[in-house]
Amino acid sequence: MPAWLQNEGAWIAIGVSLLFIVAGVVMHRTIVKVLKAPPPKEPQDHE
Repeated sequence: MPAWLQNEGAWIAIGVSLLFIVAGVVMHRTIVKVLKAPPPKEPQDHE
């Protein structure tokens, strides 16, 4: 195993980076799904 992977901090940094990548992919898919959804048919009153 490379020397830089023998450090506990390296594994924490890799884990946090993967967590942010997964969160970004999930947020991207959610936003795209919301934007592709058809608009509501009934007009909304803002009163």
